[in-house]
Order: sequence, then structure tokens, then C-alpha cells
Amino acid sequence: MRKIAIIGSGPAGYYTAEAALRQWGDSVEIDVFDRLPVPFGLIRSGVAPDHQSIKAVARRFEAVALTDRVRFLGNVAIGQDVSVAELRDLYHAVVLATGAPHDRPLDLPGDDLSNVFGSAAFVGWYNGHPQFTDLSPDLSGATAVVIGNGNVALDVARILTKTEAEFAGSDIVDHALEALKLSGIRRVVVLGRRGPHQIAMTPKELGELVHLSRAYPRVDRADLPPEDDDILLEPGIRKSVAHLRAFAAIPESERADRPIDIEFDFFAAPRRLVGTDGRVSALEVERTRVDKGRAIGTGETYRIPAGLVISCIGYQTSPIDGVPFDQRAGRFANDGGRILDGLYCVGWARRGPSGTIGTNRPDGYEVVETMAADQPSAGSRPGGAGFDRLAAARGLDVVRFQDWQKIDAAEIAQARDGAPREKFVTLEAMLAAAGRD
Repeated sequence: MRKIAIIGSGPAGYYTAEAALRQWGDSVEIDVFDRLPVPFGLIRSGVAPDHQSIKAVARRFEAVALTDRVRFLGNVAIGQDVSVAELRDLYHAVVLATGAPHDRPLDLPGDDLSNVFGSAAFVGWYNGHPQFTDLSPDLSGATAVVIGNGNVALDVARILTKTEAEFAGSDIVDHALEALKLSGIRRVVVLGRRGPHQIAMTPKELGELVHLSRAYPRVDRADLPPEDDDILLEPGIRKSVAHLRAFAAIPESERADRPIDIEFDFFAAPRRLVGTDGRVSALEVERTRVDKGRAIGTGETYRIPAGLVISCIGYQTSPIDGVPFDQRAGRFANDGGRILDGLYCVGWARRGPSGTIGTNRPDGYEVVETMAADQPSAGSRPGGAGFDRLAAARGLDVVRFQDWQKIDAAEIAQARDGAPREKFVTLEAMLAAAGRD
């Protein structure tokens, strides 16, 4: 019997478990670990709360989790409760599917001012991640600046400008909804170092901006390259740029009944955050030009007043003791997913923060094929039984999938009208819902 441990219960982890089941069927036992008592990783805490159709992929992972060859072992912190080295002794293979949960640092003067956040923290706050429940961003200022030109920046801008009614059917947590209802934000500046042709925003997410009830996107026509240049773009980016051209064409008369601007500021590199009494009050920006795809500073600077700054410039994987790590890339050092003998990585922990949820499926299947080639036959290992003995000896309070189903039912039961659930936002509340004292 082949014994596999997967660290991380998000898409990368469960796609890998699915691939292992297809590869070995009844000849494999898989334990999926997570440091939280709840599964599904970024499906729960990263996907925007108003994108419920994307979250529906969790049903596929639930089907994997409910097979008798797979166990969910939540509330277990790898590197703290149990080491990777110990798991490698217990299982034939250990797969790191830990994602990239930390913000890439902004690394600018003033980035320690209050009301400056990374997107992992801010998104975690409105999605109810226990680590960020107490973030308490101040939304009273008139202008928010979102740094970045990817879909996460669009998510943040959209969430900041929606009305309470527009959150109907979403699973945004109550503390975020209450704060957003009282928001004073009337301008959201989406800052990009390069130009429209270099954005990493997809057409669907851009298209959502014109359907907001009180906000309109704004693009300066002067920032748009000649339209004939669009023909050289990859089709998806070409569609995205078409949206930007449409935003630039919106007449001022149409904007009158939408009091909030989502303003795209291209060719603009952040250089310094300016504060008043320890709190951010402005962002100093340098105008850039693009040369061979790189943003080059021109020396021209200006300031954007800002009561809130959110950096959406990427994520990093957390290093783990004893696991080779590529500091520059912010991910585990690996060759096609292989780190060391019997130790693998998948998803963002392997590639860095790129791709969509679906990108993790071929990634997981490829690593399982590598695993099968590395280990054509499996000798005897204690696997899950060995971990259970270790957990009992250390007094670990391990949450199983059946416990998660109790948490799930309780969240659904306490949902506000029209919402799919109201998430528990502390570990204590989650464990209490699971039946722990």
C-alpha cells in the first residue's frame, strides 16, 4: 500500500490527491493536512466572495475528500506540530501544496505606515481568514490606491466600491460588510508600473467593472497605445485591452449617477509612501516609460492622496525547515516538482504565484506521474497509522472531514438572508462548531 502525505488542502493539494487516486486506486492511502480546521485553501479564503461560481469547484474536491482512500487532517501545523522530516519517515511521498500565503514585500520607504496592507492580508480580512480577522482597515478616507495590474487588484477595487445590495449571494464576512457599508471611499486608483499592453487582468474580471451600481472605470485615452498595435497581442490580453478602450470612451454624462471612480493610472511606479501622524496620507509615484517590456523611470514624480493603500504585487511561499527554498523566486527549489527523494511540491509552492485554479490540475497530475516513475513499487511505511500515534502522543487536536462538515453546516445555518454561509473567523469558533469544548 502506497502512503502519501499532502501538505495543503487547497486546489493544488486536492487535484494531486485526485491524480493519486486515478494512478493507484485502492492501492494508495492519502492524508491531506492543513493548518486550519477547514479545507479548500484559496477557494475559501482567496477567491473573491462575489465569485461564487468559481468557489463551486470545492464540490469536486469534496468528492475526493469523501473517498475511503483520502483523509483530511486539519488543525495540524507542519513545521510546528510535526516536521517534514517526520512525515518523510512515515510516508512514501510527501507533497508540499502550501500555496503562497504571504505578500511579496512592497519594500518602499513608508511601507510600515498604518492603513497600508498587502493583498493577502486585505483579501484574508474580507474573506474571514482567522489570521486577518483583526485587521480593521480604516475606510473613511476618500481615496484608496491599489498597487498592481492583475486580477487580485481588480478584486480589491471591485470589493471596495460595491454596495451592500451588490453583495447579495456572496459569502463576504459580516465584519467586512459592516465596514464597507460605512466606507467613505469615492476614488480607487489602480496603479500599474507599465502600460495597457502589459496588464495581467482577464477580460471577465475587467468586464465586471461596468456593471457596478455606483462606480465606473476610468482610463486616460493618452495611456492607450495605437489601436493597430493590439493585433500583436495574445487573444486574451487583446480582449482585456478592448475593455480598457471601452472604459476610456465612456462619456462624462454617463458617470453622473455613479459617484465612485475606479481610475487606472498606467506608467506609474510607486516610490514612497507619505504619512501624517504615522498613517498613510499619500503615495509618491514616478512616471515611467516601457522599454522592451520593462518599466523605466522618467524622473517625473507626483503624489496621489491616499487614506488607504493595498499592495497587490504578488505572493510568496513560506519556507519550511529542512526544505530547500528559492528565496529569489519565493517558492521551494524544485526540478519539475521534485525537491528531494520522496519530497515534492505542486501549485504555487512549485511554480510561484501564477495561473488560475485550473492550472493546478495538470500540475498535480504531472507530479504524481513523476512520483510513480521515482517509486515504481512501494515498501512498507506506517503512513496514517504512524501519524495517528504521533498525534496522540503529542496531544494534537486533529480535525477530520466529518468535523469540517459540522463546521460547514453551522456556517450555512447562520448565514444572513441570501448568503451561502457566514464563516467562522476564529479558530476557537471553528473548533467549537466541530464539537470541541
